[in-house]
Amino acid sequence: MNLVKFPLKDIQFVLLDMDGTLLDKYFDDYFWEHLVPEKYAEKHNITFGKAKYELMKLYRIHEGTLNWTDLDFWSKELDFDIPALKEQIRHLIEVHPHVEDFLKMLKRKKKKIFLVTNAHYKAVDLKLKKTRIGKYFDSVLSSFDAGYPKESLEFWGVAEKRLGFDKEKTLLIDDSEEILTTAKKYGLAYVLYKAKASSNMKPKPSKDFLSVFDFSELMDES
Repeated sequence: MNLVKFPLKDIQFVLLDMDGTLLDKYFDDYFWEHLVPEKYAEKHNITFGKAKYELMKLYRIHEGTLNWTDLDFWSKELDFDIPALKEQIRHLIEVHPHVEDFLKMLKRKKKKIFLVTNAHYKAVDLKLKKTRIGKYFDSVLSSFDAGYPKESLEFWGVAEKRLGFDKEKTLLIDDSEEILTTAKKYGLAYVLYKAKASSNMKPKPSKDFLSVFDFSELMDES
């Protein structure tokens, strides 16, 4: 095991993304790329391939906006109950290995821990109930509360005011390089890229950011 070196002693605030970072993105990938196209194909009496093609085009239009993760928006857009559909496969919601050990370590070291996510509040509620990791967070901020997606500088301005972190003493871990780029531009001192977002896919190290594959690499018991 290789430990990722970063100055934890200088970090007081830890901002953590949810899907792909703390939680296995397999759930979301399966949901949007398999289950939703399957239901869409049934509803419109078309092939799975055609349904997936149409949906992927539609997804791309809204990617990077608040609509992208808005379950109510997609329920209206696709004319079926997206939250209820997510409940059907809630058993696939899993925490990445060693996440809870990492969160416990941060608590022992008296760090402030915030969940910062683009996920809709209904998805956050479902996933925190299933995984029971909500108890580790001092606060949760969704892009829907902030009014901006994490890809925008405005989100981080709202986050700083709401959560009260000091940019110079803050670490962000996320599986989106675009979001890390924006956070770094805003002035967050430390950022880490979660290179293995899904258990079903190969890790993708970043060329621009320090990458972590497994949370065991961040365990510092000193």
